[in-house]
Amino acid sequence: MPGQFQHPDAARLRPAATSDQIAEVLRQAIADGALATGATLRQDELAARFAVSKIPVREALKRLEAEGLVIFHPNRGAEVASLSAAAIDEYLDIRAVLESHAAALAAPRIGNAQLADARRALDAFAQADDAALRSAHNWAFHAALYAAAERPLLLAEIRALHHKVERYAVAQIARDPDTEMPKNRREHEAILAAFTRRDADAAACLTRAHVLGAGASILQHLQDHSHQGDHL
Repeated sequence: MPGQFQHPDAARLRPAATSDQIAEVLRQAIADGALATGATLRQDELAARFAVSKIPVREALKRLEAEGLVIFHPNRGAEVASLSAAAIDEYLDIRAVLESHAAALAAPRIGNAQLADARRALDAFAQADDAALRSAHNWAFHAALYAAAERPLLLAEIRALHHKVERYAVAQIARDPDTEMPKNRREHEAILAAFTRRDADAAACLTRAHVLGAGASILQHLQDHSHQGDHL
């Protein structure tokens, strides 16, 4: 809830944050789990936190509603939206297609500086000890690789899908870090090695398997806990 919302980027935006800036901080907070599914987003509390009027806060929330991250209820205001298992499955299928395509485009073109950026992000991900840092470094790793494709619209679509489902991936790692962190590290290392070889086919195949494998783990957990409800 907003009273407990302590995402590190929130303080950095004071004063006079714009609706775009507020939306990005809330978007990332939803992605990394700082704002949980079902959390109430009270406009007056958010306005006070960002030191702005309610107008940019409402604009930010309406943008997040259009992205499927926030839902408005009559007479109750906004809250972080839930996703059904079916929606998560479909989003991850789409991500696998788009990210494998980005990998195939980027791998033959990638430069040493971009590989170095990816390596730094990968090492930082392995050392991160909280959800927000893991989420940020995970995206930085993949974004550094895909940037070589020079397809900004494609990258923006991947980023939007990342925001929709990342909270479930972060939660999956948090539930079983001793299994999930080494698994992620192995898969990331294999992907980075394929990019280093400029092997488009391997980069695409490994990226697709990585995304779908993460999705399978998330969906298995949801199935195991389906008695708690279809939407999480």
